[in-house]
Amino acid sequence: MIAPSKSRPLPPLNAIRAFAAAARHCNFKDAAAELGVTHGAVSRQIRLLEEWLGPPALFRRLSHGVALTVEGAALLAEIGPALDRIAGAGAAHGRAPPPAAVTMLRVNALATFSLRWLVPRLSLLRAHHPEIELRLTTGNEPVDALAGEYDLVIRGGPDVFHGFEARFLLSERRLPVCSPALAARLPLERIGDLERHTLLHVASMPRLWRDWLAKAGHGGLEPAATLTLDHFYLSIQAAIDGLGVAMGPATLIEDDVRAGRLVTPFVGLSLPSRGYYGYAPVDGPSRAASLRVCDWIAAAGQGG
Repeated sequence: MIAPSKSRPLPPLNAIRAFAAAARHCNFKDAAAELGVTHGAVSRQIRLLEEWLGPPALFRRLSHGVALTVEGAALLAEIGPALDRIAGAGAAHGRAPPPAAVTMLRVNALATFSLRWLVPRLSLLRAHHPEIELRLTTGNEPVDALAGEYDLVIRGGPDVFHGFEARFLLSERRLPVCSPALAARLPLERIGDLERHTLLHVASMPRLWRDWLAKAGHGGLEPAATLTLDHFYLSIQAAIDGLGVAMGPATLIEDDVRAGRLVTPFVGLSLPSRGYYGYAPVDGPSRAASLRVCDWIAAAGQGG
């Protein structure tokens, strides 16, 4: 809210308009024609302004018209730009530019990426790019095997698909994760402690635990139990619910770790993984908007 200020005494504004017109034309007759009033009305307005201001006079009366005095010229130099600004403000009032057209982007992304990373950030994306609206579906088919047409496909990479431009989005690695309650009940201080736990597997990636344990030098470890689920997002949710220890994609569980829903007992040991890439048709009608979304995801992943 603008703080109230003391009102400023203003000269009569009709007189100011008459003065400016007379100064431009150097006579009262043409000024009257411009303003749509009589010659006498302009003369009276000039006299009123000179009385309000006090001496010296604003014009020198000549036989063929009027001429500004030095003081009149100084006044015109001040009020001329002010009148132009007032006229410009009036012309601009209520003429705000129309809202930019919204581009609808058809996006197909991996389910776990969508659920655990993209969807929680959609409001931020909308705030940064209100001109873009996403129509999001999930899938894991190869980019060139999708049945529908999409403006942006988010998959692992880097891969090369004819007719698509690939943009790097986020890096990834995988490591064990579990709930804080489970870690408190059955501490995981050494890798051998996993023998007391249920290991959560993903059906589409059955070697994850085997490869991680081999890298850790415990290839022969036998857990207390195993549980296999269809998707990464199911195994992550099972870990949050305390059902066991999952191999979590580090980038996609950052929010859960930050919020205290998950812990990473062996954070120093992880498996490298393919990163996330955005694939946009090179001749797609919404290519520019698709690449803006890719750039925003990459920046958001870096904390930008």
